[in-house]
Amino acid sequence: MGHAGMAAAAVRYLRSAGAPTVAGPVEMLPRPELRAVGEDERAPVDPGEFRRVLGNFATGVTVVTAPEGPGEAGAGPAGFACQSFSSLSLDPPLVCFMVGRTSATWPRIARAGAFCVNVLGAHQGDLCRGFAVSGADKFAGVGYDAAPVSGSPRLAGTAAWIDCTIHAVHTGGDHLIVVGRVDALGTGDGSGDGGEGVAPLLFHRGRFV
Repeated sequence: MGHAGMAAAAVRYLRSAGAPTVAGPVEMLPRPELRAVGEDERAPVDPGEFRRVLGNFATGVTVVTAPEGPGEAGAGPAGFACQSFSSLSLDPPLVCFMVGRTSATWPRIARAGAFCVNVLGAHQGDLCRGFAVSGADKFAGVGYDAAPVSGSPRLAGTAAWIDCTIHAVHTGGDHLIVVGRVDALGTGDGSGDGGEGVAPLLFHRGRFV
């Protein structure tokens, strides 16, 4: 099951079980002892080979969006295509996505402090490509409304959406691991379009399948 399928399954479970509540603070586990890995301990891995092998893992595809942040009046919403998305925790409800540390869109999402993960359907390959480019008006001609809590763009025709507040950010090599606390979620785009009957958009070996 790809990430889009897992997200849809999580949506169905949470809607049937009700959003989990936390009676008190979450008990933290002891932090593991960490140390830096020495250069002489690193196995040489060719970046091209890394991409080729990891490309055999099929993933779902999402677009992560955010509203205008403080001091950005007139800039419009932000968004980027993201295949590195996953559910993370049920109690409390958390999801995460990974974004390159050089991303021009991430600072805008960080300033907004919130985001919406739009799980794309199989028919939205062109939409995904539009959000994968830099420097263009990614929202030109794109239908969307406001997610109920954050106000982030909730794209039309998606399989599912997850409205989040940024919970934590961790470093992961040349990427950042962004953890979001789920505030609201659902299948479809809130208008009756899309939803559980929509096949997911999957990415495998460098192309949509």
